[in-house]
Amino acid sequence: MLSDPEVSQLTNTIKNSFRIRPNHNPAYVDIADHLTRFRSCQHQVVFGRRGSGKSCLFVHFLHDPDANNGILPIYIDGDEFKRLTYPDLLVRLLLKIFENMPTANQAWRRWIRRPNTIQKHIDELHKVLSQAEETQVRQTDGANSGYEGELTKGPAKVKGTRTTKYEKQSEFKEQKSDHLERYLSDYKKALSQSLDKSKYDSAFVLLDDFYLLPRSRQPDVADYLHRLLRGTNFYFKLGTIRHRTTIIRNGEQTIGVELHQDVEEINLDRTLEDLTSTSEYLTQMLESVADTVGLKNPKDALFNPDAFHTLVLASGGVPRDFLNIFVEAVSSSLSDGNEKWLTPTYIWKGASRLSYRTKLNNLKEEAATDTSPLEKLYRDIISYCLIEKRKTAFLISQEQAQEYPYVHELILQLMDFKLIHIIEPDTSAASGRKGRYEAYTLDFSLFMEPRMRNIEHVEFWKVDDEYRRIGVREAPSYDLQRAEKAIAENFNRNSIEETLQEVDQ
Repeated sequence: MLSDPEVSQLTNTIKNSFRIRPNHNPAYVDIADHLTRFRSCQHQVVFGRRGSGKSCLFVHFLHDPDANNGILPIYIDGDEFKRLTYPDLLVRLLLKIFENMPTANQAWRRWIRRPNTIQKHIDELHKVLSQAEETQVRQTDGANSGYEGELTKGPAKVKGTRTTKYEKQSEFKEQKSDHLERYLSDYKKALSQSLDKSKYDSAFVLLDDFYLLPRSRQPDVADYLHRLLRGTNFYFKLGTIRHRTTIIRNGEQTIGVELHQDVEEINLDRTLEDLTSTSEYLTQMLESVADTVGLKNPKDALFNPDAFHTLVLASGGVPRDFLNIFVEAVSSSLSDGNEKWLTPTYIWKGASRLSYRTKLNNLKEEAATDTSPLEKLYRDIISYCLIEKRKTAFLISQEQAQEYPYVHELILQLMDFKLIHIIEPDTSAASGRKGRYEAYTLDFSLFMEPRMRNIEHVEFWKVDDEYRRIGVREAPSYDLQRAEKAIAENFNRNSIEETLQEVDQ
């Protein structure tokens, strides 16, 4: 029964874990053994969409003594540095690392005016931070030359010395980045010596929300951290969104790190591509949380036969969205006096709180400099699918994905922002269309009940006699050349909200 005290405890437990804070140890459910892998002494990049559990993993590791036993965890929130320009953000990152070293807190050394090496680097980095990015430096080089002489006249002798001083003045420009490069070896040595004197065997630099740093500078930050920590007992862990991240830049000189070569990948994302696996994962997650309050078999006890499946679809496979919708659905059901179990109707009501507007706001907050192309593309996809084709799914030609890489990258970013979901990465198309395709569905918040009943819902989770997803091969092909033109348009079209109103009409 939804009114049982165990259900109330369960929803309160979930609510308390909605927002992850560095000063609070969240409840973490390690179903896929990610925590064990995370604890390994390897440089790692942890990929996951918003709500996939990246920050929960990082902060839980920070506070759990069983997880970080023998490891010094240094947590850094990328949100603090997202507005800093390079190299100031790198200076701040270095300060965070140095200030978290145990020897940085030896106040008595400062009191006797004999700071240790770590403290000296902290003071020096603070000075660098206050300097201009480029400084005009005047340098004077001096040298002395001279000779000795002796004058003799009769019995008298006179000795003399003549000295000439030469000075040479030169001016040059010095950049902060030059300073950081010159002292990289000194920083590495100081960190290693400090760790050797501590009680820790190794140290993990946990850089969360790495994707919030300016994308053009992400390879530079990753490259510097890798060179700074390589060959030491320090290891960095970057938490980020896959298609909002660039960790390597190729040119005359390769800058950054390479996946599976320099760093290991951990993928937290669960998608609608493998709905069975995602459903099982979310089931285990809910059971683990429910077990902490003494509630057994929540899937059978709290859902009617169709409601759990609806919840998985409505969440897009994202754990935090799944739990959020569940809590709101329970509240909505109890408000209507329905205490027996959850039905699809209440799942959709709960999902209305996580509508496309919320996701669009997330997009604007996290991609402030380049939301316009994303919004234009998303608006055009909505218009194409819901107004022109009247279907919830669409295909993208793999050939066009290669021909229009910029547009395809934006498609993938919309997927990371949970506005669309991939349902098949490699499929053929019906109606004689040649080539291979990627298949996507719009987020269910756009066409959840009771709105848009005149739209054909592509039920990709069902299969025909030949085990092909129903409706996927028949979905319309979205032309990326059309998308490129939509992105380039300067005149004002309908907003996304106005486009959706047109769909309703």
